[in-house]
Amino acid sequence: MSKRAVLEVIALDIEDAVAAQAGGADRLELVTEMAADGLTPSARTFAGIRAAVDIDLRVMLRLADGFAAGDAKELDRLVGVARELRDAGADQFVLGFLDAEDGVDLDAVERVVAALDGARWTFHRAIDRAADREALRKQLADLPGLDTYLTAGSAEGVDGGLPTLTAEACRRGEQGYDQTILVGGGLRLEHVPALVDAGLDAFHIGGAARPRGWEGAVSAGAVAEWRAALDA
Repeated sequence: MSKRAVLEVIALDIEDAVAAQAGGADRLELVTEMAADGLTPSARTFAGIRAAVDIDLRVMLRLADGFAAGDAKELDRLVGVARELRDAGADQFVLGFLDAEDGVDLDAVERVVAALDGARWTFHRAIDRAADREALRKQLADLPGLDTYLTAGSAEGVDGGLPTLTAEACRRGEQGYDQTILVGGGLRLEHVPALVDAGLDAFHIGGAARPRGWEGAVSAGAVAEWRAALDA
């Protein structure tokens, strides 16, 4: 029996979450402020969504636009927010920080991960802005809980990242390449056959689940179209 592909959908609120689950999503990425490319939702928002759906939830940990962790005070605040969410029951997260040279900010990542107390987490599309993807993967390889990279293979999106995605899929088992590749960032349905043929089996959508754009809610029908395409 073939493994069911994972479909993750961005959710901003309870309405989004319920529609995404109804359409067949396996997991949600919870964020707020998409104008800033997705920031951390409140613990109250998390709790409301957790009560409304029973699929996995991954909560974004980022307090400002961009991929920098900020100064020491800002990082302290983020660590506190992570602990608050953990105390509220969150057990999966999304994070990722780069330094001024576009290398991984390992100190910041390690501090936040320590606050997660072993919870599973995704390193998000900061990898697509990294100066050296392979070096980043190797530096993060042994951190507890890291099980996924959200990536388009390119800062410009899946259109430009297909060769990188397919090449990295072939390296499963090497140091730094054991994590799931969650494909997202300009992902369209027409990309799916080539990605599946390359052995990729996890997909992330945001705007594609919203026929009316980010001002509108997630559509269960749009999510169901993706679910059907992946199941096919």
